[in-house]
Amino acid sequence: MEELQVVGQRIPKRDALDKVTGRARYIQDMKLPGMLYGKILYSKYPHATIVRIDTSKAEKLPGVRAVLTGEQLPPVKFGFYKDNTPLKAGKVRSYRDEVAAVAAVDPLTAQEALDLIEVTYSPLPTVFDPEEALQEGAPLIHEAHKSNLLKLPWKLICGDVEEARKASDFVAQDRYQVTWVTHCCLGTSGCIADFDLRQNLTMYSNTQIPSLAQKDYLEFLKALGLPDSRVRIIQTFIGGAFGSKLDTYAYEYIAILLARAARKPVKILFDRKEEFQATSTRQPAIIDIAQGCTKEGRLTFRDMTMILDNGAYTSWGATTPSVMMMPISSLYKVPNIRYIAKCVYTNNTYSQAMRGYGNPQATFAIESQLDVLAGQAGIDPYEFRLINGNTPGENTPQGFKITSCGHRDCLEAVARELDWQGKRGKQKNRGVGIASLIHVGGGARVYKSDGCGTMIKMDDYGRVDVFTGASEIGQGSETVIAQIVAEELGLGIEAVNIINNDTDVCPWDVGVHASRTTFVAGNSARGAARKVKDQILEIAAKEMEANPADLVLKDRKVFVKGSPDRSLSLEKVLRKAHYSPQGTMIMGDYFYDPLNDNLDREFKGNMSMAYAYGAHGVEVEVDPETGKVKILNYVAAHDVGRAINPLLLEGQVYGGITMGAGYALSEQLILHKGEVMNPNFRDYKMLTAKDKVPIKAIVVETDDPAGPFGAKGIGEPGCVPTAPAIANAVFDAVGVRIRDLPITPEKIVAALKQKKQEA
Repeated sequence: MEELQVVGQRIPKRDALDKVTGRARYIQDMKLPGMLYGKILYSKYPHATIVRIDTSKAEKLPGVRAVLTGEQLPPVKFGFYKDNTPLKAGKVRSYRDEVAAVAAVDPLTAQEALDLIEVTYSPLPTVFDPEEALQEGAPLIHEAHKSNLLKLPWKLICGDVEEARKASDFVAQDRYQVTWVTHCCLGTSGCIADFDLRQNLTMYSNTQIPSLAQKDYLEFLKALGLPDSRVRIIQTFIGGAFGSKLDTYAYEYIAILLARAARKPVKILFDRKEEFQATSTRQPAIIDIAQGCTKEGRLTFRDMTMILDNGAYTSWGATTPSVMMMPISSLYKVPNIRYIAKCVYTNNTYSQAMRGYGNPQATFAIESQLDVLAGQAGIDPYEFRLINGNTPGENTPQGFKITSCGHRDCLEAVARELDWQGKRGKQKNRGVGIASLIHVGGGARVYKSDGCGTMIKMDDYGRVDVFTGASEIGQGSETVIAQIVAEELGLGIEAVNIINNDTDVCPWDVGVHASRTTFVAGNSARGAARKVKDQILEIAAKEMEANPADLVLKDRKVFVKGSPDRSLSLEKVLRKAHYSPQGTMIMGDYFYDPLNDNLDREFKGNMSMAYAYGAHGVEVEVDPETGKVKILNYVAAHDVGRAINPLLLEGQVYGGITMGAGYALSEQLILHKGEVMNPNFRDYKMLTAKDKVPIKAIVVETDDPAGPFGAKGIGEPGCVPTAPAIANAVFDAVGVRIRDLPITPEKIVAALKQKKQEA
């Protein structure tokens, strides 16, 4: 790899000082002149007809400026399947349903007004189990659809699974289940909607998709009879997202409606209970899996079916099967694949994107069952994975073109660091487990475009303003983009300023998702920087009487290759550009849209320009009396292409593993007949600093040819294989396999008791 000056350095996040000193302004800190406060009234039933809503008392309360119900609004629908409305009319389908909304001069008055709204319901039959929802005679969630099964064709067939099953020497088949978990962002959801006198809308928001949200709001305003209105989105600092802000939600549309009705800016801000009850979860699933292999350990087929609880409405959670297909088809070399998924309406809350986007659910079943299959074949689980490991240049059954691939390097690094051979099966109540991952690392074409725009301008002194469509949601994109631009322009990172929070200023981007920002926005930023550099070298070449191709831009100077004594300061070149007669601005723009594919009707195609592989290994200690699991050592090796910023990369891995460990061991949003029973951090068992997991992150660099300076995405992979690695380690420690998450002490004790009875 080429030697670089700024790329590869451990540079702290650029927004860190603002955040730790309190200068960062989150949506919680925002207040506009004359601003009102919006509140939402939610349903008291999981399924019911709305007989009557009486808002008269709320309307008469001093300080109330607007009261809205669904009956007052045009039938405008939103969401992936266009099956949701901002305020519900006719009937409610979950406890999360928004029934009425108010805007008042302060939050207390708004809450008092909500308490004065009287709603009469007529309860309807309910269904909360997706398998029951598929049965004949089950209550229909959406009568217009005539079925609770969403008409989404999630089906991938590669090869001949039935013939491969017959030819297999060993077949392992089981059922796994994963449950509701939620994002637990420390910054709760919120927005401010503000119309000007020309009916143009400004939204202050902590969305992670400003350009796409702008499009959604424009369509909404058009449906409201405002086809000529403009929409501007100003992003505040974002206190965590993890996919939770990848869609536009009812509360955002309600804020717009209230602001229009009251003719004042309206702020809606969730409290912690509301954040748990009214934002979307990771999608739960029932997973049936069968895998087969030869006597030599070569995988022959993988056959998986899933039933996914879609909840009452359809957000991006219903599209997670498109990403679940990725590990099913392309994690290890498996020639024959069959995958069928059903998304089912129930009266539960509905699901959204969450870090990994379905990959953790699928990988939990694949990697857990891989250990079972290895056991049947009498092959060490680590060796079994090496036999089937992915390699560079491979074309997978789904049509993925694997370019750089450090899968086996990651497996070997983890086994070495964990002392696999010395510990596997040789410790009492202690065990080691291993699991692999594949994830997109070079964009993932979900929309027609997967692109990002960048504009760059320079002043007379070599200071750079970078206008990027990429959003900073805590992952460090501002820092990484600044490093890429600084490297390309031969500057220190302190010379680069990033502007990324205003759709009136910044170019278009598809949003933060799919571990794409470093790759896509990084390539875009590098492309714009190259245009700027070309202009600088062209001007310098005239001054130095040299060929631009013979010049180098480095350390704020332009050098002639091989003649370091022939140089010109960058500032002098810039002033020449700006101050000369018929001068020119030093500016560059670039839109990068990767050459990846939209999956075809058979769900095949090269959906990413690069794929991130990795392996996780963990050592645990299990108390057989209490079932408590203690993580003693966690090792994670990730193929990152090239580490633009190892410090931030490690932070992403640490955060992903901690999230994945919570998914594995403790986290569960408990729903009882559709109602969230633990809507707070006391009862929702998220890991805290006290539960710190001892992690070692190993960076495997493979220098991907399509990535900016060789880099691949790393935002999501850290949480993908964590649960199966821990489940496999628990099995090694005490000999019981837990197939439904989370792996609680109660489940382990019950499994040990059953094992003892069967002995």
